[in-house]
Amino acid sequence: MSTVFTQIIDGRIPGRFVWADERCVVFSTIAPITDGHMLVVPREEVDQYTDADDELLAHLAVVAKNVGRAQQAAFGSPRAAVLVAGFEVEHLHLHVLPAWDEQSLRFDNARHDVPGEELDAAAERVREALREAGHGDRVPVQLSSAALG
Repeated sequence: MSTVFTQIIDGRIPGRFVWADERCVVFSTIAPITDGHMLVVPREEVDQYTDADDELLAHLAVVAKNVGRAQQAAFGSPRAAVLVAGFEVEHLHLHVLPAWDEQSLRFDNARHDVPGEELDAAAERVREALREAGHGDRVPVQLSSAALG
């Protein structure tokens, strides 16, 4: 059975995509800790961080860095944070989010009632910042797209 992330990648469940390449995708979480909170997810179903090969982890880290820079530009945050937990979905993913302080970087700060329009707007801000940074070839044409690769 495929994971919920594979179902999102395959377009069986809607997703707010900001990045897509041959190895991974980046989409909004439905429970953001801060506005612009994104998930970097490999296309390959890897259970957890320690199971991934070094080449995949390196690629995910570079994508997370590019997304983090875009978040800083889009939201004016002094930092971009990367969190790896993986308890909620058994499919490796990196949480990348604009960050202002360490105290706010807790999953119990996640908001579960954010309207779709706000999630869309935050994702579009990241998408635009990625395009402005020269990554337009990795930004999917549609915000919510099944045709990602």
